[in-house]
Amino acid sequence: MSSEAITRPATAAIERRAPRRRRRRPSAWHLLLMPLSLIFIFPFVQMLFASLMTTREINAYPPALFPRHPSLTAYRTVLQESDFPTWFKNSLIVTTVAVVSQLILCPLAGYAFARMRFIGTRTLQLLLLTTVFIPPQLLMIPVYKMYAALGIVGTLPSLFLPWMASAISIFLMRQFFIRLPREIEEAAMIDGCSRSGAFWRITFPLLAPGLVATGVFGFIQAWNEFTLAVVVMTREDKKTLPVWLAGFLDVNRGIDWGGVMAGSTLIAIPVIVFFLVVQGRMVSGLTAGAVKG
Repeated sequence: MSSEAITRPATAAIERRAPRRRRRRPSAWHLLLMPLSLIFIFPFVQMLFASLMTTREINAYPPALFPRHPSLTAYRTVLQESDFPTWFKNSLIVTTVAVVSQLILCPLAGYAFARMRFIGTRTLQLLLLTTVFIPPQLLMIPVYKMYAALGIVGTLPSLFLPWMASAISIFLMRQFFIRLPREIEEAAMIDGCSRSGAFWRITFPLLAPGLVATGVFGFIQAWNEFTLAVVVMTREDKKTLPVWLAGFLDVNRGIDWGGVMAGSTLIAIPVIVFFLVVQGRMVSGLTAGAVKG
């Protein structure tokens, strides 16, 4: 008897024993969550519809929910009559530098708080978390004076420097390191690996969910930065998309609501795409990082 004939019954028995995946049935929570999700999605859908309306439809009373004659005039105005590519490039540079730096610096700081014991560890952690409760508006004048002393007012580094590390991301990474067993690193160091080598080769690849959550936070914070950008950005060619979008809200010359909606849609698209790509990893990262340590 051939080996293939022998393995067929065994394979069939294993398949019969394997539990079938049960389909999740709708529960009572779905009746509550689905209307709530529609409420949260409605403003974004209405923003998209308004960007396709003409000026007469936007200003009509009662307001229209759907465009009767969809038009791309607002998008042409945004893309052709403004320097949109330059401002998009500035936002992309600021966001990329902020995200990459957070993915490097926040795990290092989280590792130090989770694995190393030194004088004042608890105090430093408490001080780090208290910075989250400080309103950003209180820091505008000190930050501007510091930038003026460094000579970087009106440059792109003045925008991404505050987002190169985040207290929330550092604390999240600390929770991840506490969740990982120390024995993994100790086994690597017993085999001759240094502490830094064990971090980058063994521990760092295991932080994928936490790194995704950190990247999402950094992306949203840097991409949507407005208050600091308005204060320190004095050069027109260095402005970012949120500052440029505020130019449409000039009451003196009339608000171009079509341009505002089209610009808001273009600004929101990268955030939505980025979130859809990493949402699965982000959920696992938030739930894993929330484990008490």
